[in-house]
Formats: sequence, C-alpha cells, structure tokens
Amino acid sequence: MRDNVKRIGLIGGTSPESTLYYYRTFIEISRERFERNFYPELVIFSLNFKKFRELPTWEEKRRYIMEGIRALECSGAEVIGLSANTPHIIFPQLQRESRAKMVSIIDAVAEEAKRRKFSNLLLLGTKITMTSDFYRKGLENHGLDVTVPSEDEIEEINRIIFEELAFGNLASRDYLLSLLERYGNEVDAAILGCTELPIAIREGDVALPLIDSAKAHIKALIEFALQK
Repeated sequence: MRDNVKRIGLIGGTSPESTLYYYRTFIEISRERFERNFYPELVIFSLNFKKFRELPTWEEKRRYIMEGIRALECSGAEVIGLSANTPHIIFPQLQRESRAKMVSIIDAVAEEAKRRKFSNLLLLGTKITMTSDFYRKGLENHGLDVTVPSEDEIEEINRIIFEELAFGNLASRDYLLSLLERYGNEVDAAILGCTELPIAIREGDVALPLIDSAKAHIKALIEFALQK
C-alpha cells in the first residue's frame, strides 16, 4: 500500500471535455505507474464554464478559481493543478494564495520538452495562450525557443477550440493535422497547449513530435503527490 501519497486536487470545468480527458489520462498513467487497482486520491472541483468565460476580468476569474482551490484544500488536497493552460496567466497569484502546492502546466511542459531534448517548440492553444507572453516567457525561462502560428491560424485554432472541441466536436481535426504538417520542418515539436487539443490529436497522428500538455501535467501532479 502507498499510504503516504498526497491527495491531488484538480480545478476542472474549463472546459468539461478537457476535464474528462484529464481524468481518463490520470487513470491510464496510474495503471502504468502503480500496482493493480491503485490510484492516487483525486478530488475535482468543476467550475461553471459559462460563468467563468463571462466574468469580465482576470481578477474576477481569479476569485472564482480561488473558491475552487479553497474547496479542494478543505477536501484535503495537498497538490493542486488547473486543468487548462490559459488560466495559468494568473498562476503566480493563485500559487501565492493557495495553502496547497500548486503545480504549473507550463513548467510540466518545459520539463517534458527538455526530457525529450526539444528546444524549438510550436505553441498551439487559445488565442490568449498563443499571443500573450506568460506562456512564452515561462518556456523561455527554461531555455526553450517558442514559435506561434500566423495571425489567421491563431484565429482559426481559437475558433476550433471554443466552438468545436469544447463540445467534443472533431470536425476540424484535418485542419489541425495539416497545420502541424506545415510546421514540421521549422520546429522540433509542437505543444498541444490547450487541454482540448489532445481530444483531437495524439502522438503519431503526424510526423512532428507532440507534447500533450495535459498528460505532462498529470505526470507532474502525480510526481509531486509521491514526494515525501
């Protein structure tokens, strides 16, 4: 028995589809990592995605996420992650306020890239993730170079995420695959930097190596949960 494994908390709901993917992947990784029928304890607080998206400022979004973090802390969670990339724009503030250990998806992606010896990365995600500097600087702090798609591609990827993938619709999967193929000779790997993207694209679908941000994050959460 592994009685010393910390309880993991997850802020989900942003979107529900990606939270489902997180939980499925959590199960898969646990089955690979641990003895039969052993899964670390996991508590999920699922935000109301409509409410979250309609809050007009990041300060209001921060307060809403903190409600979820406090609920997870009250449930005994000692290690907490946000199951979405874009809200990491306020990760430093959340980390300062949380009583539990917060695990950054950006750091998890960076460590996975370094483990696989990638240095020049294509970043796919929401428009905010691709155009703001929080993600790029976070990766650059790890010594990594970051490329983002063109302006038109950014708009289309953002549309696909919010209008299709957030509802489990894979209608534009071929567009995403062709985009990855176009960048294949320019970068070492592509980051699926929105946790809906792995719903449509998996490693091996294209020649370009992929970093699944959700999978890297779950691995990091489990590693922190195992630390004494």
